[in-house]
Amino acid sequence: MSTAPRHDSGIRTARKGDGRAARARATRARILAAATELFTTTGYAGTSINAIAAKAGVGEQTVYYAFSTKRAILTAALDVAVAGDDEPVPTLERSWAREAIADPDPLGQLRRQVAGAGDIYLRAATLLDVVRSAATADPDLAAVWSTNLRQRLTVLRVFAEALARKTPLRDGLTSELAADVALTVLSPETYNLLVRDRGWSHARWRDWALDALVGMLTTLPRPVRSLDDRER
Repeated sequence: MSTAPRHDSGIRTARKGDGRAARARATRARILAAATELFTTTGYAGTSINAIAAKAGVGEQTVYYAFSTKRAILTAALDVAVAGDDEPVPTLERSWAREAIADPDPLGQLRRQVAGAGDIYLRAATLLDVVRSAATADPDLAAVWSTNLRQRLTVLRVFAEALARKTPLRDGLTSELAADVALTVLSPETYNLLVRDRGWSHARWRDWALDALVGMLTTLPRPVRSLDDRER
């Protein structure tokens, strides 16, 4: 009988571990999807851990084990909605952000910025509104909203600095002020107001946001759009 060490048991153990991790990740995703639907239809206060568990088809203790608190569920759901996945990659390291910063054309950068923000709001605008609304009555969610605002401003400062290296900013604007302007134009509040409340199409918001940023931040010619584009 051979006395050589056997490695197949270790491989089987690793595979079992990988399977458990995959199942846990799938369970988390199911919980977050259920929570997102409930938060955006019944509100944060009206959504219970029990309701999330029932919607996700898991036990209540499973939800507590995965996230501990309802606030943690909302925070995780928001992170996934903003990023588009559950990978721990910061916004500035996402491909769309890196491509915007690297684009040598200032108009190209702004176009990529608007497209990137728009993609985020297609996924997260409604959930962001849940956080903003609940923050007025819940100190924990006020902290979540404040963190999200700070993160958006940090990203926009980097974009503004990159833009200033490519083209003069309008009327002596500083990068800090340019970031504040972009924070307003590209805010989820503005997106929700125009798209959800006023019935604009996503494409129309995107065209407006690009035109607004070019006009308010730079001395570049405004983007030329066809009549059809202007009427969207």
